[in-house]
Amino acid sequence: MPRDPDAALPILSTPAPAGGRLPPRPWPGLLVFDCDGVLIDSEIVVCRLTAEEFTRLGYRVSTEEVIARFAGRPEGEMIADVEADWGRPVPAEFFSRVKARVEQAYATELRIMPGIADLLDRLRVPACVASSAYPAKLRLGLEVVGLAQRFDPNIVSASLVARGKPAPDVFVYAAGWMRTPVADCLVIEDSIPGIRAARAAGMRAFGFTGGRHCGPGHRERLLEAGAEQVMGRFEELQGLAPGAF
Repeated sequence: MPRDPDAALPILSTPAPAGGRLPPRPWPGLLVFDCDGVLIDSEIVVCRLTAEEFTRLGYRVSTEEVIARFAGRPEGEMIADVEADWGRPVPAEFFSRVKARVEQAYATELRIMPGIADLLDRLRVPACVASSAYPAKLRLGLEVVGLAQRFDPNIVSASLVARGKPAPDVFVYAAGWMRTPVADCLVIEDSIPGIRAARAAGMRAFGFTGGRHCGPGHRERLLEAGAEQVMGRFEELQGLAPGAF
């Protein structure tokens, strides 16, 4: 279970040298990974299935539109937006059908993001996951590609907080769970809401465009949202944040 998010962050034990100034802490002190579209190449799969099920029910939407409108946001916010636009409630069968189809697709289509396993092997700082996905889907995706054990128990879902991305809540919670000051965190995100959430939390953020859902112009949109750097491959991270290795 997550630690108490209200627990105090650790106090630096290093005594202040003469002059009263502490030496700067190495950065980053913590890597915070989004899951879908960063650790696992799942956004293209889930967004396609979501678009197909909405369209089957009469709310016509393409995979590309689902990616642009909803990638990186909690499911509840997506449903609220669709219902407001459609003028009717999303029927219960939508949720059961998407859940069943996602589970089936994960078993056959889901891919681990290239380079992430090697990166995790080489990291010398703690890492955690902070995702908009609901807990069961989040864990399923990580387990299918063999990453769940690499992060346990440091896996945080936005269902634990009041507001999803682009609000900062899930990242603030993750920093508290990992007992790391927000200024020491580096977030790796593929979505515009995720980048905005990280910046709102007071964290530095790098964009990632290695997922199959990232089309032309996505790098520029991540930079406009506040990403400090944008990577297309995880092999680039060591050069951008050498203090993590």
